[in-house]
Amino acid sequence: MAGRAEGRCVLVCVTGCIAAYKACELVRLLQKQGARVKVLMTEHATQFVGPLTFRALTHEPVAVGLFDDPSDPIHHVSLAQEADCVVVAPATANVIAKMAHGIADDLMSTTLLATTSPIVVAPAMNVHMWQAAATQENVATLRERGVRIVGPGTGYLACGDVAEGRLTDLDAIAEAVYDALATTSELAGERVVVTAGGTHEPIDPVRYVGNRSSGKMGVALAEAARAMGAQVTLVMGPATVPAPAGVTVAPVETAAQMLDATRAAFTDATMLVCAAAVADYTPSHPADHKLKKGIEELDSIALTRTTDILAELSAAKGSRTVIGFAAETGNPVGYAQDKLARKGCDAIVANDVSRTESGFGSNTNQAWWVTPERVEELPLMAKTDLAREILVRAHRLNK
Repeated sequence: MAGRAEGRCVLVCVTGCIAAYKACELVRLLQKQGARVKVLMTEHATQFVGPLTFRALTHEPVAVGLFDDPSDPIHHVSLAQEADCVVVAPATANVIAKMAHGIADDLMSTTLLATTSPIVVAPAMNVHMWQAAATQENVATLRERGVRIVGPGTGYLACGDVAEGRLTDLDAIAEAVYDALATTSELAGERVVVTAGGTHEPIDPVRYVGNRSSGKMGVALAEAARAMGAQVTLVMGPATVPAPAGVTVAPVETAAQMLDATRAAFTDATMLVCAAAVADYTPSHPADHKLKKGIEELDSIALTRTTDILAELSAAKGSRTVIGFAAETGNPVGYAQDKLARKGCDAIVANDVSRTESGFGSNTNQAWWVTPERVEELPLMAKTDLAREILVRAHRLNK
């Protein structure tokens, strides 16, 4: 069986950090999955691990200086173009700052600026350096540009502290590389809107009516769409997982806010995937103060039906693609077929949330793809894999 990085070139950038020695094992992990690995080191990194070590591991020349390869006068460009993915591990605060501000004053920083390949960054530094406002702002800038940030972890640091700043688990770094390598152009040119999470409908400023949606499926869809080349807007209600890097995020809380944000994003979109668990009802008269127990009795809550986002936007979709979700606890296919007829969307993804392997908060899902023409049962798979399967099918619908 081919490895997950079979035939791909990964450039491992090693910076001047005590954790530099761990990059040797990262090289081995990537090689085991079939990657051709090249190594680029800063001058300071060579004080921790010798270039000869990496040359012995990779059987490739190790790049250090801008002018250390007389046969290649534009070394930073050739390295940048050859790599299918670039991973900086460990990444010091200094290199992160250079990346964020476009500083190019050595071979590594010029290569990072020149590459158009996906970049993975695994920070490692003292806890106070990591928590410094400048570092946090630089990391946020890189995330907004689509750079994948992995870690740091928490543990024993070289300075003696036990805190955040440790190079994260190497398997997690390798996984981020494999995800980056899975980037395709299948949805190039598509502008995809995804809704995710639940909604919180206020009873008073403290209490709300909500549901158990974790947001994992919607986030997986947004991340997969970005990896497949789409421009993505994620309309995200309350969730237990963070939004992925490289997408535009519209945070919302209530069903009304989700409707407004989704309608606005859908104006110039080509595809809408409604994966959010939107409340069907909202309190009619939410209090403007916390209701006091024993003083203000709450015998009942008057509810008002919320606007159906899927139905409203399906009615205005024209030639665009709209996909809905049906999270059911019994007869999911039957309910999905009925929902498809009522809502007017192109397809419904149905799943039975009463099952432990496909319920709210799980990392896997077993679903049915329901269109007016057919019903197809999909096997149990990771939500990340299901997201890609859904998007491929959605992309083909109106082609």
